[in-house]
Amino acid sequence: MSTPGDAAERQGDVDGEVPAWATLGLLGAWALHDVEELLAMRSWPVRVPELRERFPQVPDRLWREIAGLDVRRFGLAVAGVGLVVGAAAVDGRRTGGRSAAYQSVLDGFGLHGLVHLAQSVAVRGYTPGVATTPLLVLPFTLAARTRLRRAGLLRPTRAGDAALSLGLAGVVTIGAHVVARRLTSARVCG
Repeated sequence: MSTPGDAAERQGDVDGEVPAWATLGLLGAWALHDVEELLAMRSWPVRVPELRERFPQVPDRLWREIAGLDVRRFGLAVAGVGLVVGAAAVDGRRTGGRSAAYQSVLDGFGLHGLVHLAQSVAVRGYTPGVATTPLLVLPFTLAARTRLRRAGLLRPTRAGDAALSLGLAGVVTIGAHVVARRLTSARVCG
C-alpha cells in the first residue's frame, strides 16, 4: 500500500526534484500561447492603418510586414520557435531542470509575456498573445521557477541574465521569421 508521500515522490513533488510538468510543460504552455497568436494574427493586419497613424515613429517597413502578413509564413516561424522551445524543454527534462538552456528559455518565455502586456498597454487594446499571458505564460513561468528554486536548481537571475534571455528570445523569433520567409519565397519562386 502506498502512502501520500510515495505518490508525491513519484510525481516529483518533493524538494530536490523537478516534475515533468515544470520542464516539458514549457513546450505545452508555449504551444497553447502560440495557438492564440496564430488565431489572432489572421485579423491583426486590419489594425495597421489605425496603429500607423498613432505610432508614426515605427518604421514603415514594420507596418508593411504586418499589413502583408502571410499566415502560412507566420505559422512556419512559430514552428521554428517551437523547435527551439521543444529542444530546451527536453533538455530541461533530461537534466532534471539543471539545463542553462532550459532555464534561459523559461525566463525568456516569461519575460516575453511582459512584452505582450506592454504592447497592449501601448496600443490600449488587445494584441496577439496578451490573453494567454496572464492566464498561462506568467503563471507557468512563475510555477516552474518556484519548483526549480525549491529543488535548489534555479540559477540566480541578474538583470543582465534577464536581458540576455529576452534578447535570445528575440533573436530566435527573428531568425525563425527570416527562415520562414526564405522557405515560403523559395516555394513561390521554385
